[in-house]
Amino acid sequence: MLDEKGFDNWANGYDSAVEESSEENSYPFAGYQRLLRKIVERIPTGKILNVLDIGFGTGTLTQRLYRAGHSITGIDFSAAMIRTAQEKMPRARLLRCDFSKGLPLELSGERFDRIVSTYALHHLTDAQKAHFLSELLDILRPEGKILVGDVSFPDRTALKRCKQAAGDEWDDDEHYFVYEELRPLLSANTSYEQVSFCAGILEIEKA
Repeated sequence: MLDEKGFDNWANGYDSAVEESSEENSYPFAGYQRLLRKIVERIPTGKILNVLDIGFGTGTLTQRLYRAGHSITGIDFSAAMIRTAQEKMPRARLLRCDFSKGLPLELSGERFDRIVSTYALHHLTDAQKAHFLSELLDILRPEGKILVGDVSFPDRTALKRCKQAAGDEWDDDEHYFVYEELRPLLSANTSYEQVSFCAGILEIEKA
């Protein structure tokens, strides 16, 4: 896993690296643009929603929601990524925070209609994911939703198949989502959609 300096150094080339992997339909970003479109499609238009993006990076997803008129708050721990994203979204509220240590104090008392995250939560173990997602549920408004797009698989067999195909490109330091293993750790209503051979969308709904 890259540290803060690593992500800072990657900021300038991040978008092009992701696009290259997506266009080649290769791990880890195969289906990237389709995944983003599907997340955007799940967020209603016609009214302003309060949206929180966890680990927004250069703001590729968040920018689409920003342009749709939604109120955007984001957290990321890379100063360089934040600068890049802020240029795309001048009025967005972007906070520097290492979410692996929990939510920033600035969000205390706030509530969100939608919480999104793409290609960020795989840095957490399953136990950490479950705890953090529980924290996120606490700041969701009634009937709100969490949408997580990431390297993920419906079961362990699918993960092993992808790992074998990826070969030396596979990153053993990451903790990729396996839905059938994570689902029992979550107390809320959940669903999962596989988008490509190595990515999918986890949806968590607050009752």
